Amino acid sequence: MANIYFSSPIMKHNVKVEAIVGKRDTLLGVARANNIKIPFECEDGECGSCLVKVIHLDGARIKGVTLTDKERNVLKSIGKLPKSEDERALVKDIPPTYRLACQTIVTDEDLLVEFSGDPGGS
Repeated sequence: MANIYFSSPIMKHNVKVEAIVGKRDTLLGVARANNIKIPFECEDGECGSCLVKVIHLDGARIKGVTLTDKERNVLKSIGKLPKSEDERALVKDIPPTYRLACQTIVTDEDLLVEFSGDPGGS
């Protein structure tokens, strides 16, 4: 079980959701299942509209899922994947700060997910 806290200026308050890890849901899937309105368009990792900032709350126990080539290219194209974070993701499998909610699989770690409410904004 993972605790995911969603935070956005378009929400009245932060929302805590318990996600079942074995289901391999994406952050966007968990948000939609709990009526949390992360903006999205394609759901295929190509447009960047579901950009979120992910803060790992379990300290050094980060278990982020590897970036797909699509997600890496989109994050680079919108300026949300600095070279240092890209190298860290490639070498140490430590995920970057910004992710696409439609591509990020929920693992067994607690997360704070921040989004602006504007497609592609965070």
